[in-house]
Amino acid sequence: MLEFCLRQELPTMSDANTRQRAEDHYYAALDLMGDGKLEEAVAAYRESIAVDPDFTEAMHGLARALQDLQRYDEAITVAQKITELDPDDVLAHTSLSVLYQKKAMIPEAEAEGAKARVLGWKQQLKKSQD
Repeated sequence: MLEFCLRQELPTMSDANTRQRAEDHYYAALDLMGDGKLEEAVAAYRESIAVDPDFTEAMHGLARALQDLQRYDEAITVAQKITELDPDDVLAHTSLSVLYQKKAMIPEAEAEGAKARVLGWKQQLKKSQD
């Protein structure tokens, strides 16, 4: 029985270790962004996401760094991935709206802006009911 319990704990420890490694890369990327080292930040964000492919905070950072580098198509791809993982992520829809605006894709920008507003209102309503 003890051996079974120990085996059950190993994936949890591994998951925690994986998340910690992803966060280490993420915080390094944040520092690089603060230092204006955008290309290096992009690499660190990508390393974070490689370790934990569902780490949306790192994806947000990557999208922002790519936006700052005017690599809009890549940033759009990242923001779209966030919305696949979390369709209710207001920031992802807002980022898509901004990115589409920068590419003069006005109908797409307006649609994403509207999604972000509706999601924001839903979240506010839910908080007021709690």
